[in-house]
Amino acid sequence: MTSTDFAAGNYRFIPSVFQYSAGAAAHPGYHVERVMFRSPVPLKQGFELIAAMIHTAGRPLTAFCACELRSPAPFSDSGFRSFNETYVETLRQWGLFDGQTNPVARSNVCPELAPPDEPSFHAFSYIAEGDAGAPSFVISGGAEARAGRAPYAERIVRYQETGAAALRDKAAFVLDEMAKRMALFGHGWADTTATQVYCVHDVHPFLADEIVARGAARAGLTWHFNRPPVIGLDYEMDCRSVPVERVV
Repeated sequence: MTSTDFAAGNYRFIPSVFQYSAGAAAHPGYHVERVMFRSPVPLKQGFELIAAMIHTAGRPLTAFCACELRSPAPFSDSGFRSFNETYVETLRQWGLFDGQTNPVARSNVCPELAPPDEPSFHAFSYIAEGDAGAPSFVISGGAEARAGRAPYAERIVRYQETGAAALRDKAAFVLDEMAKRMALFGHGWADTTATQVYCVHDVHPFLADEIVARGAARAGLTWHFNRPPVIGLDYEMDCRSVPVERVV
């Protein structure tokens, strides 16, 4: 696998599935900017706000490169596909999704406490003009499911196991995947400015010798008490190197 150019957005991306890419990285002369909402914004309203902010920044909608979603509860396999088919319609209208390939990176997780009433935006990222003088990328959320077309239950590492040893194996799998994705852009953990983990189980038994020892917490670690988006998944991570972040 290699990264692919998306000239209309001034970034490269790692091809993955139809609903999202595995990551996006700014072209030279550009950088990623991230905007977090103070409270989750429902999907339709969120897209409208994002379009307005990107236009205000003087950028085309194709500069939209990543988003972080919050959903009410984990989906079934079929429910997740149905949601994604709806989600990508806006990306199609914006000139991002061509019916098969999607350059936009994404995380979609489910707060265990006080979840939103409907799928909502937590944050988004877009490509802005100007070289930041450092790597600028966003890696999509990844959980402990091997690649393939089989049902999630057949692909999940240590399926339906949540003991300390099983969670360590899940985390190691995800950490390896994050590193592989960054390597496709020529980067690694030393380049990151933020790492996030999504899990409702205890991560402390492997925090030091898996997460910290690999360099994945070089800028600290943000632990969200959230579940991954599909029933049966227990552990998810994402990471980024973003020079400009703000809250609205």
